[in-house]
Amino acid sequence: MIEIMNIFKFSENFIFGIATSSTQIEGAADPNNTWYRWCRKQRKQCSDVCLHACDHWDRVRQDTELLKDLQIQSYRMSIEWCRIEPAQGEFSDEAIRHYRDEIQLLLDNGIKPLMTLHHFSEPVWFQAQGGWEKQKNSKHFINYVKYVVDNLGDLVSDWVTFNEPNVYSIFGYLLGIFPPEIRSVFKTYKVTATLIKTHAEAYRLIHRIRAEKQYEGKTLVGTAIHFRIFDGLTFLGRWAAAVVDHIFHKRYVEGMASYSDFLGVNYYTRNIVEFALDPSNYFHKLIKDGNLSKSDIGWDIYPEGIYRVCKKYYDKYHLPIYITENGISDRHDKRRPDFISSHLSYLAKAVTEGVIIE
Repeated sequence: MIEIMNIFKFSENFIFGIATSSTQIEGAADPNNTWYRWCRKQRKQCSDVCLHACDHWDRVRQDTELLKDLQIQSYRMSIEWCRIEPAQGEFSDEAIRHYRDEIQLLLDNGIKPLMTLHHFSEPVWFQAQGGWEKQKNSKHFINYVKYVVDNLGDLVSDWVTFNEPNVYSIFGYLLGIFPPEIRSVFKTYKVTATLIKTHAEAYRLIHRIRAEKQYEGKTLVGTAIHFRIFDGLTFLGRWAAAVVDHIFHKRYVEGMASYSDFLGVNYYTRNIVEFALDPSNYFHKLIKDGNLSKSDIGWDIYPEGIYRVCKKYYDKYHLPIYITENGISDRHDKRRPDFISSHLSYLAKAVTEGVIIE
């Protein structure tokens, strides 16, 4: 039996919640989804996630009961752009009603929604037009955002524009391991610039719509960044770690923080970085720490990292921190209790040092 004796003190505004991605849970696969298409092409393990997932689309009521039983206070969910706008300029009343009913069910059960508008996947028609590589295409996302906020803004006051825009652009356009599987430094920078500009425009739009319609509740808009700790052990390793940190974090946070009411932190692990004479891997390699235990997918368990991230970015930007993702891949639930407890402990430490975590 595992006994957790630690007592953590947070602010009265701190609430516990969970987060999901529509592509990863909804099922009822939509062929207009870029990840659906990619998974069918790859025939990899992810195919079941995109094709069937947890069948949440048809189990919303049962799943909400589970959230209620778990005493969840906040639920960060995403909506699927391709369901809302299956063809350019053609919006689905049926899909928006489905999401509206789901959100109302959450509210009826005392669960506050935090809505994510873009969580990796997007309509195939958007990608066919060049996606985020063409800055002019941002107008399509803005039109989608306007439709969603016009129809859901009376129920939702808290919004995430983009989930992990750093992972989206780097994995999709620099490393080429996510759709659209491109390896180009130039295109990565173009996509990054477009995402930052679009975030700012969406931020202003959401605030304007909710203000004009005089919806209840304070409007809060931000983004959710995937943060990792990158540490170097040697002189060259520390230099490489600083470069990786700049590429993976700094550009996105600096670009989006000016148009954010909070900073969403997705934190899971850290990496030791070493310089490597390997241009195909951009002159660095990531090393696992042999002294740390691992999750089922081999990520180092490093709870102090969540404290380091929150302290660093709160001190710099003074934005309230939302822990928008944190957790562990642990099929047998042997490490999860300690994982949660240790990360909460470090969050409590940050709070005692003046960091606002909500």
